[in-house]
Amino acid sequence: MFDLSRIPDGFFENPYPFYKDLLEGPSVLPQNDGSVIVSKHALLNLIYKDVNTFVSDKKLAFSPKFGVGSALFEHHTTSLVFNDPPLHTRVRKIMTAALNPRAIQGMKEGLEATVIALLDELELKSTKTQEIDLIDDYASKIPIQIIGNLLAIPMEEREPLRDWSLAILGALEPNLTSSQLEKGNAAVCEFKNYLKGLVSRRKKAPKDLETDVLTRLIRAQDNQELSETELLQNCIFILNAGHETTTNLIGSALHMLWSNPKQKALLVAHPNLIDTAVEEVLRTQSPNQFGNRQTSKQIKLDGVLLDKDTLIHLCIGAANRDPDVFPKPDEFDIQRTNAKRHLGFSAGPHTCVGLTLARLEAKIALESFLHRFPNYTLFEGAEISPRIRFRGFLNLPATLDPT
Repeated sequence: MFDLSRIPDGFFENPYPFYKDLLEGPSVLPQNDGSVIVSKHALLNLIYKDVNTFVSDKKLAFSPKFGVGSALFEHHTTSLVFNDPPLHTRVRKIMTAALNPRAIQGMKEGLEATVIALLDELELKSTKTQEIDLIDDYASKIPIQIIGNLLAIPMEEREPLRDWSLAILGALEPNLTSSQLEKGNAAVCEFKNYLKGLVSRRKKAPKDLETDVLTRLIRAQDNQELSETELLQNCIFILNAGHETTTNLIGSALHMLWSNPKQKALLVAHPNLIDTAVEEVLRTQSPNQFGNRQTSKQIKLDGVLLDKDTLIHLCIGAANRDPDVFPKPDEFDIQRTNAKRHLGFSAGPHTCVGLTLARLEAKIALESFLHRFPNYTLFEGAEISPRIRFRGFLNLPATLDPT
């Protein structure tokens, strides 16, 4: 029986055989701690959309994990993703209004300029050292700049953002060391203190209310729609959610295309397939592999009786390879007609608020990279982050061939 408290050897490198076993086994798999794993696409869809029965609030689950009153507890019980209405509704409305089509379109020119500058740096570095790292030198730098632009964080103040994000999101893993807890709590405190200063400065010099998310959040606080804690913690959430998942998406896309040369050649020859290619990467290598919900009452889920307050682990990585939905689910096919049915962005009221921006970042990052370096080569030894919830590469050593 697959148990999240005892991860089997080889899981981080290749979890998909284990996911296949989950899909072929009980639809609701009990865990030793009383929680359950659900992996079927249809069940995840049902759970995502029934927000009254399956709630996102994690105060009960996170109090023993982080300790009530800790910085991590405050952050992860205040941020948008782990909340239900009315907080979720209030904060999501503000973010959605700021991430409107006009604002997204306005980011495109800056995104393209960022990517071109990074590709120039890659080419220059590759002529000097030959080997480059597609995560540190490319994939991780794009979302940091874009999300930094979204909140108008000064360029010279962005360096700590990635380390803070990795420490805070890393604390969501099922099993934590004391060192991980310490780093996570410290990261929240440092991030929060930085944002207090940034908010103070923005209040004195507000920016365009239509396109600046931080100015919108500050206006909501002034209108008493958000508390100071809700404002600060959801700024952290925006930066974290928009950073690591997009980094992982771009990195995994470059790895999947190199690992499937016929698909890469097809995309290079037919750039119009880029949208479907991005969706197929999201399906096969979802940056977010697991989510959670908690039952608000005693219920039967696919015939299995669950008590109130049962924690449900939603295996997104398995659902995205459910053969009932995706024929030949383990094949990477950038012409797959229903790839967009993946659950990489969740579903229902909690569908990722930044999905349009994430897709745009990945599309431009991949299009531009393949146009400049269609013959790139990856080396063996790329490291996968040893985490259950989030999937992505720690590094991706490569050589480039600009020809």
